[in-house]
Amino acid sequence: MKNNVDFTVVKMTLDDVSAVAELEKECFSAPWSEASLSESLLNGNSVFLCAKEGKKTVGYIGTSVVFDEAYVSDIAVSKSERRKGVGEKLLVECEKICREKNCSFLSLEVRKSNFAAIALYEKCGFVLVGERKNFYSEPRENALIMTKYFKD
Repeated sequence: MKNNVDFTVVKMTLDDVSAVAELEKECFSAPWSEASLSESLLNGNSVFLCAKEGKKTVGYIGTSVVFDEAYVSDIAVSKSERRKGVGEKLLVECEKICREKNCSFLSLEVRKSNFAAIALYEKCGFVLVGERKNFYSEPRENALIMTKYFKD
């Protein structure tokens, strides 16, 4: 992994929604709208973080916390900034917050064919716990369920 991008991870605000929506369009076939992102951001059970290079948003992660469980709804890194540590740093910072909230695990779904993301999640301590058939559309594909359990 090259770490030649100078970025910081900050809590996402409403001012970041437009840039995150553009990142969604760049990265996903079914992107979240600005309205959906704003609504989720304002939900008291959500944790949204942005990776910023200067003022430019280069990545983000959205997570929902329900009781002691945390679920990543989305993680995205700009194509031009991949393999530079952005996704890993977003996961590390998200995990810190989830631990502070006394979560017992952090879980996510990933396209079965997204080998780069799977490798990142494994590097960060996530393990395969299941598979969801036809979870994704455009193109239709199964999702792997990966979870990182927190041990105290």
